[in-house]
Amino acid sequence: MTERVVPEGRRQRRRPTKQGAVLSEELIVRTALNLIGRHGAEALSVRRLGAALGADPSALYRYFRNTDALLLAVADELIGRAQQGWTPTGYWRADLRAIGLRIHDSYRSNPQAALLAAHRTTGRPHEMRAVETILGVLREAGFPDGLAVRIYHAFVDQALAFAAQDAAALALPPAAPAADNEVWQEAYGRLTPDTHPHIAAAFPLLAADMRVSGYPFALELMLDAVAALKPASGEG
Repeated sequence: MTERVVPEGRRQRRRPTKQGAVLSEELIVRTALNLIGRHGAEALSVRRLGAALGADPSALYRYFRNTDALLLAVADELIGRAQQGWTPTGYWRADLRAIGLRIHDSYRSNPQAALLAAHRTTGRPHEMRAVETILGVLREAGFPDGLAVRIYHAFVDQALAFAAQDAAALALPPAAPAADNEVWQEAYGRLTPDTHPHIAAAFPLLAADMRVSGYPFALELMLDAVAALKPASGEG
């Protein structure tokens, strides 16, 4: 897409597309997510989106002024999906754990989109609601504002960093994970106690653990650290 701002009042299009659907921001974002999942970053083009929607490509400018605006909407959709069905328990640790795992799962479920979106700040409703929710969990648990902000920053960056890394692994060609596992078996599995005593001793556990995401354990480590910083008063 190229920059072409359409006035807000002219962005709605109620006439059905060739496929019988009425264009909306939600439909465009959902279609973009599906295309990215099948074709990667190159799917974010006017031509592909227009063809998938059965609409004139120029109609997309009624909703998004350029490709980057659409990408931010896609990123915000992933954040929104992470929040679907979540309800607070009133226990800060349980709530943060659930939020972190939901963020991680949402991006892993859409690995190609995660590669494009995990590092972006959208400034859109789902992201704003997530920021408000996480800060609310921390402040209501008794963390002072300065500490709550720093914990929020570390918590979100940790979740997104692991999500992006794990999404990148999921987006690899099918043969790549098998090749990585072969490296562990053939390179590390052959090391002897004489040269690499610690790897040799821990190898069966190491090889097994490296096949799964390290995020759940890393998240628990972070929550332990947060608990150690928590003021004495307030909910535990």
